[in-house]
Amino acid sequence: MSFIMSNEQTHHIKVEVESTYIEAQSAPDQGRYVFAYTVTIRNEGSVPAKLLNRHWIITDADGNVQEVKGEGVVGEQPYLKPGEGFQYTSGTMISTPVGSMRGSYEMVADNGDTFDAEIPVFTLTIPRTLH
Repeated sequence: MSFIMSNEQTHHIKVEVESTYIEAQSAPDQGRYVFAYTVTIRNEGSVPAKLLNRHWIITDADGNVQEVKGEGVVGEQPYLKPGEGFQYTSGTMISTPVGSMRGSYEMVADNGDTFDAEIPVFTLTIPRTLH
């Protein structure tokens, strides 16, 4: 009898995001809405893993989509042992007062497995727009 460990347990990267409207850098009359977002990445699996690349899909209220791909996050490729976390803040600009972001992080585990850690969709909105 062979036992195969589920990827859900081996590789479990939890991603949480909070966004904030940056009024001082925005120019609504010019269709410029700037948002900061703080991401917390936590390795809740059983194998250490390193974040290699990011992939973001940013959508404004008009359905315009920006896709951002790149190496690491904020110039780093964090290595997370089980139970460890990493937090960073970055930003984006859209042309409407409401939008959303989602994406994934490409990870590589110490055992050589590569996998994607999903970034759940979150809303970008200026205060008092959504209830």
